[in-house]
Amino acid sequence: MKLGLPEDSQPVKEMFERFFATESSTARVRAAEPLGFDPALWRELVKVEAPFMRVSSAAGGGGMSLFDTCLMLEQAGRRLASVPLAEAVVALRMLGECGGDVARQWIEKLRDGETVLSLALQTAQPGEPQLVPGGAAAKAILCFDGREIAIETPAAPLAAPPTLSGTAIGVFQPGSGPRQAIAAGPDAARIWAAGIEEWKLLTSAALVGLSQEALSMAAAYACERIAFGQPIGANQGIAHPLANDAIDADGGAMLLWWTLRAIADGHPEAAATVSMLFWWCLRTATSCVAHAIHTFGGYGLSVEYDIQLYHRRAKTWPLVLGDPQQELVRAGRRLLLGETAALPDPGLVEVDFYPPHGGRELAEETRALFNRILDPARHNLVDHNFESHDWEVHRALGAAGLLYPDWPVKWGGRGADADSTRASLTVWQEVGYAGLPRSTTAMIGHIVQRFATPELQEEVLLRMGRGEISACLGYTEPSGGSDVFAAKTRAVRDGEGWIINGQKMFTSGAELASYVILITRTDPDAPKHKGITVFLVPLDKPGIEIHPVHTFMDERTNATFYSDVRVEDKYRMGEVNGGAKVLASALSMEQSGGYYHIVMREMAENVAEWARKQQRDGRPLIEDPNVLARIARVHADCRICEALSGRVLGMRLAGLPDMAYGPAAKVFSTEAFIVDSADLLDLAAPWSLLRGQEGLGVVEKGYRHSTATTIYGGTSEVLRSMVAERRLGLPRSRA
Repeated sequence: MKLGLPEDSQPVKEMFERFFATESSTARVRAAEPLGFDPALWRELVKVEAPFMRVSSAAGGGGMSLFDTCLMLEQAGRRLASVPLAEAVVALRMLGECGGDVARQWIEKLRDGETVLSLALQTAQPGEPQLVPGGAAAKAILCFDGREIAIETPAAPLAAPPTLSGTAIGVFQPGSGPRQAIAAGPDAARIWAAGIEEWKLLTSAALVGLSQEALSMAAAYACERIAFGQPIGANQGIAHPLANDAIDADGGAMLLWWTLRAIADGHPEAAATVSMLFWWCLRTATSCVAHAIHTFGGYGLSVEYDIQLYHRRAKTWPLVLGDPQQELVRAGRRLLLGETAALPDPGLVEVDFYPPHGGRELAEETRALFNRILDPARHNLVDHNFESHDWEVHRALGAAGLLYPDWPVKWGGRGADADSTRASLTVWQEVGYAGLPRSTTAMIGHIVQRFATPELQEEVLLRMGRGEISACLGYTEPSGGSDVFAAKTRAVRDGEGWIINGQKMFTSGAELASYVILITRTDPDAPKHKGITVFLVPLDKPGIEIHPVHTFMDERTNATFYSDVRVEDKYRMGEVNGGAKVLASALSMEQSGGYYHIVMREMAENVAEWARKQQRDGRPLIEDPNVLARIARVHADCRICEALSGRVLGMRLAGLPDMAYGPAAKVFSTEAFIVDSADLLDLAAPWSLLRGQEGLGVVEKGYRHSTATTIYGGTSEVLRSMVAERRLGLPRSRA
């Protein structure tokens, strides 16, 4: 897995970051209005060969990868470059691929720095005008009439009516000027279709850059503007929408990388994901600029403030292609109806979302073991709850060192790297065995390895690794909710040990566990973050009671009570009153997005299968555009969930700073789970109301389960604050 910017691509990003900061300043962008074309910027781009990046070296271009070209467009988007760059890059690449004397002549002609070539995105039919981005500044338009790729040279500059923003949109009348044929027939159709898909990718990259810059501007203003005695960014009503947008924008960036890699690998869902990506980036940019404008308040509406420039372009750039909802329908047709699409050759794509060879080996070993020991007649492979736990399976995995593959061998693990561990644990999700005690015990075991005394490590770790015991989380209290630092459970010194009194709620898995990691207050007079201490308490100690609490998700959790529970000091983890450090490490492992994308994808696939068998107006329901769009949207969310969860590990492996990647992944995944499960329940109603273990029953069960996921591991509100602070630099908004 390689999810950091490739080393060879870093200079490309840095070069264009500097270039556009200098050559496309907001002063230059303003000066280019109302037309929206900066001829000086175009000349400078030609000087550095930017429009020719994707032209093959054989045709006289740079032959650069689509990945690096997207990096350029991202920086162009950040600075609102007032030139038809995406259109020119695609048009020139198509000319280079078509070849021939006319194509070569036009490629050379564009090197004069004065000639601008743009792209007619719709099929060119005589008498049917269309809007062409950059067309008002173009000397020529590359177009396709369904059979032939040609260059038309308007007899006069195209009409440039006022638009939402200045992007030199021109009204193109096909057939009104001299026309030079470039290519015809099936090859021309393929080249053109791939070119339109490439334009979507490049425009998506520009929208990612625009979104991220708009959020940076809003965050900076929210830190500077004081209202009611504090920066407005400390107000969650400001911070949380911006945090959501930051997560969505990062999701778009990760989805772009995933799509480029999928095209390079020939992934069967690559074409569908191009359409999902384009729709997602437009949707995200729309939200980002709306919340950014809101952050600036009335000033954001003023033409003196630059944020309105971003607001207007967020819609103008992509909407020249048409209604974005149709792109989501197209994604559904490609994904569910087998519609094919020509895709561009992306060149080298060095980002990698897949486990290395060693990870595949460990995954295959894990899969083989499950195949030997799992019996669907005896083992619950449907429910994701603690009741589905089976000690026989647990011990067999422990004996093989596959419960916690990343643990040291001396503690029952394999010493596996993070990639291999992730690949192995993914198999659990594939076969349907939840093993939730494994998840909680894995987290607690890591804390024990890092913070416990050698004596406590010797007592518990090997038994955990062998699958003999499990542990549970004693965090939440009746009065504290997600604020674990507000714990009232008291631990008081008693000679060499401690006496614990209090109550915990939602101690899931306590009925199976041998130990509970317990948050206690040891200094009631200290600030709440500085007066807590963490213990690993044996659950067989006198004074502990476990009472079941049943939920409407058909799950059992527990209320646990601690009455004069005496524990030795060896069960303390970390320093006295230093529990915040221990919990910070624990919570970072709990927040990663989880397996929700797998459940969501299963729900979407089951609804799609149901829709194939239903009829509406004499046609299969699966062909209904609304149905296609809604199912495609769930798949888009799933792909982003997976990418954001992968980023948590990828950034950790790369040794990069943690910008609240785990909280971001969990917020996105759980919120998407709630929204998408509700929509799928609606889509398949009324039959989706029936409970069951397969088919639409999975949707009903997923809908019930989704409601709790924004609470597990910290509520979305707490996690959004973490994203706002660490990703956007906003002031702390929690007490």
